[in-house]
Amino acid sequence: MNITWTGIATATSSISHGSETRGLITMLRRETIIGPDHTPVTIPLISGNAFRGRLRRVAEQQLADVLHYRGKLTLAAAAALRSGGSLVKTSAAPISGARLAELRQLVPLIGIFGTAGAGRIIDGCLQVGKLLPHATETAHLLGQPATLSVQDLTQIETYSRVDDSYRHDAATPTIDDHASQLQYRIETFRAGTTFDVWLNLTSPTDLEAAFFTDVLDHYSHTATIAGRSAIGHGRLRLDITSTTPPTGLDWRTQVAADTDRAIDALNQL
Repeated sequence: MNITWTGIATATSSISHGSETRGLITMLRRETIIGPDHTPVTIPLISGNAFRGRLRRVAEQQLADVLHYRGKLTLAAAAALRSGGSLVKTSAAPISGARLAELRQLVPLIGIFGTAGAGRIIDGCLQVGKLLPHATETAHLLGQPATLSVQDLTQIETYSRVDDSYRHDAATPTIDDHASQLQYRIETFRAGTTFDVWLNLTSPTDLEAAFFTDVLDHYSHTATIAGRSAIGHGRLRLDITSTTPPTGLDWRTQVAADTDRAIDALNQL
């Protein structure tokens, strides 16, 4: 059984998703698609990796609240949960078979997002689509009518900050004591831009489905994406529905019942 979520994300503040820099301007990430007139056209978008990363961090926070593993995990286990880990050489046998099945059963985050650890790549059952903006260039792909082009959806924001890097208690400046203004510019999606959203769980267990449904619910309450969220960028409103109703399973009680086993399994990564 697959569970798919589809719908719309609306930017409630401008979104910065930096890619290449042109002079003092950080541009949005861009990819080339085949446009409605069957010619290549380059459009800005939000990568699936950015969306997946935000969801993973919410999932890790939810799991930590239940397992209370702060200070109990190895560095490799903490990295596996938070950022997907890394594949490094190990003298131990790669985790597989019953050990891997037990890890996925005890820690739904691993079963959903996957990770790298214990000498192997562990696949997750979650697929995350790129967030494509609703624009005239993408209307034929998304089936959404649009009147604005991608140029209409983007803008250049200008910022400045004071360069006071020479101010340090241990140093006596020998230059003019007037801080200079450093100016930089960022290309962003305008507030009000809407994006297509697609998420899918392939053959999840009931525990994984319940866990991810809860993760999506918590993420939706304070959804942000891409960079500079600390100064107000990247706020989203999600309006999505799933093909399958929630299971109603209390994943927290089930996971908390095997806290010690879950931590031990994680520390084998």
